[in-house]
Amino acid sequence: MSPLWPLHHPLCLHRQRERKAERERERERERERERGERGKESETWPSHAQRTSSREQRNGERRKKRERERERERERERERERDIKQKQDESPASRV
Repeated sequence: MSPLWPLHHPLCLHRQRERKAERERERERERERERGERGKESETWPSHAQRTSSREQRNGERRKKRERERERERERERERERDIKQKQDESPASRV
């Protein structure tokens, strides 16, 4: 027989499944433990809805800030254009 036959033997497969199931049960126990600890923490952490609403609020504030900055930039551009026109109107070459 080949040296790999024990790995494919039904008893070996059964033991592999048992070990896999045991590992899965251990992971599940660990998750339960973490959930229990998270349950205590959840009193202090904001809920998903609160996090989402505060994120949307921050995004809204950023959007308003960007819009104000754009408006300031437009105003500066208008002032530059006005200054340029004023200087052209005041220059003696334009009067001739």
